[in-house]
Formats: sequence, C-alpha cells, structure tokens
Amino acid sequence: MASMAQSVDRATGRAVWLGTDVDYQEAWDLQRRIAADVADGAPDTLLLLEHAPVYTAGRRSPAEHILGELSAPLVETDRGGQVTYHGPGQLVGYPIVDVKSKGLGPKAYVQAIEKALLHALTFYCVLAHTEDGLTGVWTKQGKIAAIGVKIARGVSMHGFALNVATDLAAYEPIIPCGISDRPTANMVQALGSVPEMADVRATVESRLGETLGIEWVETPATALG
Repeated sequence: MASMAQSVDRATGRAVWLGTDVDYQEAWDLQRRIAADVADGAPDTLLLLEHAPVYTAGRRSPAEHILGELSAPLVETDRGGQVTYHGPGQLVGYPIVDVKSKGLGPKAYVQAIEKALLHALTFYCVLAHTEDGLTGVWTKQGKIAAIGVKIARGVSMHGFALNVATDLAAYEPIIPCGISDRPTANMVQALGSVPEMADVRATVESRLGETLGIEWVETPATALG
C-alpha cells in the first residue's frame, strides 16, 4: 500500500518542528487537538521534536518491564507498544494523518513508517532492516527506531522515535518495547560520529512524505494556534 502512495499526486501536509526539551504531556495534548481537526478535514500534520527525558508505557505494557529506578517521569499513554524511553538526541515524529483516506490499515501504515526510516538510514549508509514479527527498525547493533501508533476516526497519532545520539544507558532500567534479548542502538554507533539532527530530520521528513504520498510544507509551530 505504501508504494501505491508514491505513484499518485501527493497531498499537501504541514511539517512542524517543535524544538528540543519538549514536555511529553504537552505534545500529547497538541496531538489530540490536531487529530480532531484532521478528522474534520484539516491538513495532515507531521510534528517533529526532541522530548525532555521521559519514559512512556503503551496499552500493553506489563509493570514488570520496569526493572529499576527510572531517571525520568513515567507516562502511561494510549498508543500501541510497550514501555520505552524518549530524550535528547532522539528524533521523535508524530504523523497525524488521515490514513483511512489513503487506504492504509494499521499494518500498512506502520510498514510505511518503517520503510521511510529504512530509506533515511540508507541515505546515511547505515545498514538497517526490519525483523519478522517485530515492529521497528534494526541495525546489527540493535533496535535503532521504535514505532507505536494509535488510529481513531481514521486518523493516526503517536509515531516513531529514531535514536540519533540518544544516551542508550537510559534504556537500562526497562525492557524496551518488551524485547529483553536484544539491545538498543543509535546512529552514532553505526557512523562513529554524531550526525546533525537538523539534517536527519529533513531526511526522515522527506522519506516519510514519499511513503505516505504527502508533500510536507514547513510550518512554524506558532501557526498551530
């Protein structure tokens, strides 16, 4: 389904950089407001940001997946997936998209995000892949990108987190995404240097536009009201 989106004229959507050190609850509240507007016909919107340190637990997160004392707040969310970490050096993307109008079910939508991240990492010569039966994107060092979404009224919320220069020690007190036998990874491990977040952001944004069939227009956060 994602490949079909590339063969038709792209719709126009808004891409908004919210900045760094973004509070999780504030971003979640903003997502919900935008999702209601998109369901009523507003343009698809991609929020990009770096969160202040936070742990989030999806709907299926067992309490025993928290192994020790957390160094940041824990927020229970309504997304899919299990417990994970967000913080500085991690590119978080929340595509708030009318997936129903694009003919994308939940599985095809997640696959479109995975494909976009794979293409973005390939641009940086990072060898990445997906794993059968698991969500997200992987390198030989471990899981480099996590995905957890919610779709309501045909509109997506939540999204992906790509570890660019994330402090991987933050994952030690949890079983990330419920996977206990594989490590997490970041782009620094694969590249041996720290890529510019602005460049990674632009690359991911472009590739996501291709897989979803959306032409993103850079929009200031102040335009969201």
